[in-house]
Amino acid sequence: MEQTEGNGHDHTLGPALQQDLLTRLRRIEGQVRGVHRMVEEDRSCREILTQIASVHEAMRGVGRILVRKHMAERLGDAQQTGNPAELDRAYQEVLDLMYKHAR
Repeated sequence: MEQTEGNGHDHTLGPALQQDLLTRLRRIEGQVRGVHRMVEEDRSCREILTQIASVHEAMRGVGRILVRKHMAERLGDAQQTGNPAELDRAYQEVLDLMYKHAR
């Protein structure tokens, strides 16, 4: 699970964040199983779509946590270099990541 960024620093989730994300993902798995069950039970489209919206929001929440962590790490690393060009590259990378995952 360990990843080495381009600057040579190892960035991992860390035990507390990893546990939090795993808990959230297990809850999402349960929600997806619930959607599956609702389809099997031939529940109304409205009920199923409401549950799907809940799954989407939960996944977006996981994504926001990861983007926030990556942003703090990437910008912190770039700032430590003291290189304005590296900080600008990091800033652009973080913006691109945020726009890509903000949909």
